[in-house]
Amino acid sequence: MKIVETLKNVWKITELKDRIILTLGLLLVYRFGAQVVLPGIDINKLGGLQAGMDGGILGLLNAFTGGAFANASVFALGIMPYISASIVVQLMGIAIPYLQKLQKEGASGQKKITQITRWLTIGICLVQAPGYLASVPALSGSASMSSLLVPGFSENIFYFSSVIILVTGCVFAMWLGEKITDKGIGNGISLLIMVGIIATLPQSFAQNMFSRLEGNGGFMMILIELVIWFLIILASVFLVMAVRKIAVQYARRTASGGYEKNVFGSRQFLPLKLNASGVMPIIFAQAIMFVPSLIGGSSFLKDTDAGQWMQTNFSDIFGFWYNLVFALLIIIFTYFYTAITVPTNKMADDLKRSGGFIPGIRPGSETSEYLDKIMSQITLPGSIFLALIAVFPAFIVKLMGVQQGWALFFGGTSLLIMVGVAIDTMQQINSYLLNKHYDGLMKTGKNRKSVTA
Repeated sequence: MKIVETLKNVWKITELKDRIILTLGLLLVYRFGAQVVLPGIDINKLGGLQAGMDGGILGLLNAFTGGAFANASVFALGIMPYISASIVVQLMGIAIPYLQKLQKEGASGQKKITQITRWLTIGICLVQAPGYLASVPALSGSASMSSLLVPGFSENIFYFSSVIILVTGCVFAMWLGEKITDKGIGNGISLLIMVGIIATLPQSFAQNMFSRLEGNGGFMMILIELVIWFLIILASVFLVMAVRKIAVQYARRTASGGYEKNVFGSRQFLPLKLNASGVMPIIFAQAIMFVPSLIGGSSFLKDTDAGQWMQTNFSDIFGFWYNLVFALLIIIFTYFYTAITVPTNKMADDLKRSGGFIPGIRPGSETSEYLDKIMSQITLPGSIFLALIAVFPAFIVKLMGVQQGWALFFGGTSLLIMVGVAIDTMQQINSYLLNKHYDGLMKTGKNRKSVTA
């Protein structure tokens, strides 16, 4: 079988084999840490906390941490504070000249930006850690934190030590992700999130399967759900991989060192992704979607009809109003994030400097305007497609009665992260194989032995 032969080829490349083993080892360390409960907590009293994580916003947070949130683990904050810090720094780069200057300095500037992101991560952890600890008793149905602690353990000591441990756990997870990126294979931070999401998948599927077998549709409904899941995965792959190819002509260099500006130069393509912003619009939109329920529950509005309506409709992530606003925000943020991450001006300048041009379009400002127009045209269907995949779990819950925990894997951030990270990792492995003249993992990979012979 070709797949077996490809795996053997992967194992023959020493550097690739070492990188894969290191990556798997560090991911195993992360998963082990997600099971270590904070010192002082009686693990037998966490049943209420774990029971409240089957669905909704808390279920989503728990999925991103691989169950560590519900386990009151040392990795309960997961890697999300680092993601939040990265988003803040990226957005601040638009308005703060110092960060703009660092972004233009190449590797040295990126190193300073990484340091700023790390310090901001610690700051966010120092805010989130006490908030998480304060919410644990309420989420577990306990009267106070002291009722969750082992007998004789001081509550003050617990709070002090747990804040330090949670911050350290997040920093350690951040270090693991960076090491995977540098010494392993794939993007480390994304892999940590993906592994956390996958860790909750078997339990969610099993719960839904047992519910079906007990008289809620039977085996046929399970089969239909798996077919739909497979189709939505294919749609997500299409969204991640789809590109609009813009034909680019490069003038041919002459013997005197100049360029012949004719149509016989080499022709290539400039790929513009249908979804250039990835899952970032969904992450931005979800951060905003926490706000309405918090406002509705504030002391000013909680006793009013408007406040109660906001709490009711925006606390249910599978409700109509939540998903309508969620989809609109995703479309808006897709345009916003694409505008700041796809520099059409820079692309046009780079083409001009390298002697390239788009046939029929003048180099320079006209090329920039043309690329901007194309990006606007493909971003609209891309953003709508992304919004539909993001809200698809709500359709599954309402129309087919799928359990909420399992429904989260039918779209949204969870599925798109899994698909995107898997494709990115496979592409990196594929490049190693092709560089060593082996057939790649992708269908486009070709055996290059005959080329080099």
